[in-house]
Amino acid sequence: MAKKTNYTKNGIEYYRITKTIGHKEDGTPVKKEFYGNSKSEAEEKANKYINDLKNGLIQNAENYTVSQLMKIWLFDFLHNSVAIKPSTFQRYEGIYRNYIKSSTIAGTKITKLNSVQIQNYYNDLSKDKSYSQISTLNKVLKVFFNWCYKDGYIIKNPCSNLTLKGNKTDIINNKIKEVKILSIKEINTIKNYIKGTDFELLFLLDLGTGLRLGELLALDWEHIHLKEKELKVDKSAKEVYIYDSFDKKHIETIIQTPKTRHSIRTVPIPSSLIDTLNQKENKEGYLFLDKQGNLLKGKNVSSEWTKILKKCNIPHKKFHSIRHTFGSILLQKGVDIETVAELMGHTAISITQMYMHSETKIKSNSVNKLNSILN
Repeated sequence: MAKKTNYTKNGIEYYRITKTIGHKEDGTPVKKEFYGNSKSEAEEKANKYINDLKNGLIQNAENYTVSQLMKIWLFDFLHNSVAIKPSTFQRYEGIYRNYIKSSTIAGTKITKLNSVQIQNYYNDLSKDKSYSQISTLNKVLKVFFNWCYKDGYIIKNPCSNLTLKGNKTDIINNKIKEVKILSIKEINTIKNYIKGTDFELLFLLDLGTGLRLGELLALDWEHIHLKEKELKVDKSAKEVYIYDSFDKKHIETIIQTPKTRHSIRTVPIPSSLIDTLNQKENKEGYLFLDKQGNLLKGKNVSSEWTKILKKCNIPHKKFHSIRHTFGSILLQKGVDIETVAELMGHTAISITQMYMHSETKIKSNSVNKLNSILN
């Protein structure tokens, strides 16, 4: 017997009900939606919530522990909110699950938590966690505690004046040293191996534009301007967990805006690739699809890339190394670092030194320096 539902979200069917949970000062009812796999499950969730309200469990949220209140913040306020991207929610949930849920500060009452406790927790984490990991945790906690502050549960944000262990500059420099790029010999070997395959355009376009994998997979023909020999980057494809509830989730490929405003950019296409793109018969929809006509998944691209490198007897490098190769070759060809930074959508001054706009003509001439390896 098929289950009875009345609402579909992200391809999943639910039963949705709406309950009045209170009234504003002017008498306007305050309503809240509840979801379940069936009407009875939705009703059960609604009744529990209303009972908690009556018993003061929700109104007196300051009595919750850090772990309890952060879970409420995530799944009662942020879950399915248009205010944040699904990928951001996934990151927040991961931080909660890995760093807060069972941490030394998890059981502390929200009103009793102070900066000393958090500083000590960070100090302990620094023994086996990187500066970057602790910094990410601190950023998420700042957002959470700002919410707590605005709602009156705490009198100040305890993450405001903390010292994070580690040297950020050294960490970034180490990452730069670890960046792997493809040699000209390896590029030619790969080009010969994939010639005539579906992977050829994917590889050459990435090598010629330096796009991130998500940006590449989100490309559609509306954003490719062949006459102007340029493409517009303003979205990215990403596989994320969509949370149906606290303990239930599924994976979806979503199209979202890039992480930062600097990632939104116009990138010239090397002239040697224009003919290849012009030869494509179907110039509608997304550029890269799988055999079923669905958007190509990043994990499948990475898997195929690994197989190609193995067949070509090339030491493993991530698909992202193609993007690094793009930037490295431009710098080797004498293109100034500011132009390279703009083309790649970089924001970290410590990596690119500075970020500035350059004239389209300068960028076009710079990218055409790649023609020698793309032909």
